[in-house]
Amino acid sequence: MSRSANEFHLKPLHKAHYMNNMAEIEIPKGNSPTETAARWLGKGDLRPTRQRVALAELLIGDGRHRHVTAESLYEAAREGGVSVSLATVYNTLRAFCEVGLMQEVTVNGTRSYFDTNTHEHPHFYWEDDGVLSDAPAERLHIIGLPPAPEGAEVASVDVVIRLRRR
Repeated sequence: MSRSANEFHLKPLHKAHYMNNMAEIEIPKGNSPTETAARWLGKGDLRPTRQRVALAELLIGDGRHRHVTAESLYEAAREGGVSVSLATVYNTLRAFCEVGLMQEVTVNGTRSYFDTNTHEHPHFYWEDDGVLSDAPAERLHIIGLPPAPEGAEVASVDVVIRLRRR
């Protein structure tokens, strides 16, 4: 028996997705996960297609921020009874990033995670199990950067702190 997306949205996609989520939540509150998802999509001026709403419900339907990979979101969607292809999940996550609803965090130049918290903040990456979580920003102090090359400016600085268990 498959669960509906509405039933599934409350289950964490991974146990660490709720760790360190202390940032301000700018996820609009709706009367239901579907309404919350539709409002969130509206912030990005995205048309609320059936698949976008279903994926948005999994991402932010309960008002919490998450870090996901396309594969983990695809698996959660399939487990929740959402009919969607992996290519559609990738395209949807990229569309969410393009309109500023999410940000992409690349680890080791090969693995992409997608974060619903779009404020600038550092991340912990657990090498042992491939989990990305928010790191407390208040303890990170960058006192200087090398100058940008002639004709360029620094667009952003991404901080990913890699961890492994002892």
